[in-house]
This record gives sequence, structure tokens and C-alpha cells, in this order.
Amino acid sequence: MWWEKKQPPAPPRVRTPWPASPSPKIADLGEPMTDTIRRETVAGPNQQNETFLGRSMVFHGELSGGEDLLIEGQVDGALNLQDHCVTVGPNGRVKANINARQVITQGSVTGNISARDKIEIRRTGRVVGDLRAAAVAIEEGAYFKGSIEILREESQASSRVHSTAETSGSGA
Repeated sequence: MWWEKKQPPAPPRVRTPWPASPSPKIADLGEPMTDTIRRETVAGPNQQNETFLGRSMVFHGELSGGEDLLIEGQVDGALNLQDHCVTVGPNGRVKANINARQVITQGSVTGNISARDKIEIRRTGRVVGDLRAAAVAIEEGAYFKGSIEILREESQASSRVHSTAETSGSGA
């Protein structure tokens, strides 16, 4: 009717190219180290393959999943993200053993870290625990107390064969 106000048509949506830089929450973490191997996930604008644990969040227990994890809060327990990246942000406080493809630490971690590819401790990072990975990078100014074990492909293959032999031989 004439007294009803007609809504103007919505402006056409302009598709912008997917940004080359990481999402804002990742970009806020500082400049990446030059030799980082973190693989940014190609996702659409409405998809994110990263879970964010905010500053006010506190988690106790065992956490496993199928996407990257960014921790700005507190975690107490165990983290198991075999094929993904765990990033402990500058405000993150983790008291847990971490098992992931890659681990980037800018906050505080107390516990052992095992990564299939690489462990990075940035200048604001603080790690107390043992590191086990194919590559380890500790930026100048970072704090680290523990031991480092560099995994080589032949040692990884032999440990897989050894563990398979143990599990298959135990069924009597």
C-alpha cells in the first residue's frame, strides 16, 4: 500500500580477493620468523580451519581435534593435534604436553612439546620442558629450559617399525 515504506534494493555484493595475509588475529601475533613452515589453510570467507581459545577461557583436560589451534587463554592437561598447528599466543599460558604437526610459542608453555615438523619459540615465548621435532627455532630473547631432540627421517621410520613390532608381537 502507499503508506508502507518500500525498502531500497540491497547494493550488489562486491567480491574481494581472499587476502594474502593471515587473519587479523594471527597477524597480531607479530612478524613470523623467516623460515617458518606454517601452512595457511585455504578456506572460503565464511570458513576458518582454526579454533581460537580466548584470553578469558580456561580449559582443563585432554584436547584433540582436526584443525589448527590458537591459544590466548589457559590450558591445563594435554593437547593432541597430530596433523595441525598449535600456536600459543603472547597471552597464552599452557601447562600441558603438546603433540602436533607444528608448534609456535609466543606465550608460556610448561610441558614437553613434540612436533612432526617444527617447533618455534618466539622472542616473547617461555618454554620449560623437552622439545622433540624435526626442526627447532628459538628466537633471540626467548626463554627455554629443557632438552632438545632433533628427529631425523631414518630415526622416525625406525621408531615406527619398532613400535609396530612391539604391538604386533604382544598378542600371545
